[in-house]
Amino acid sequence: MSTTDMPLTHRLERSGLKDWFGRAEAWLDARGKPAWIAAMVLGFILFWPVGLALLAYMIWSNRMFSKSCRNRSNRVTPFTAMRSSGNTAFDAYKAETLRRLEEEQRAFQGFLERLREAKDKAEFDQFMEDRAAKAREAGSKTEDYDDNGKDAA
Repeated sequence: MSTTDMPLTHRLERSGLKDWFGRAEAWLDARGKPAWIAAMVLGFILFWPVGLALLAYMIWSNRMFSKSCRNRSNRVTPFTAMRSSGNTAFDAYKAETLRRLEEEQRAFQGFLERLREAKDKAEFDQFMEDRAAKAREAGSKTEDYDDNGKDAA
């Protein structure tokens, strides 16, 4: 069976139309948002439904409002760091380094927590000191007056 005897959908899938769209999307992503906007404008100029479809796709995929399209293909997932490189010595070094960094991160977070607690305690102590000073000041003023509100002296 040749490709001319196949229905159109099979020919498109076999010829890689999905791959072509994927490559075109990657090419536009590599050039950033201006390339997407230029493609949309050309789509509107050539045939308005194409431009409208590109605009809808850009909005739907958050390409229109995101900061950059370039980082989409280079996205690093948490699982990327856990994959084996095939080199056991490097994998052991990587595991040890990650363990050490996690330990340092925990120690630093503990330090920040103690620092916050010390700051909170200092602020609270200052508040209590100010409050006690105001209470002493208010107490000394009331001693200067008698029960009728007149000066005792």
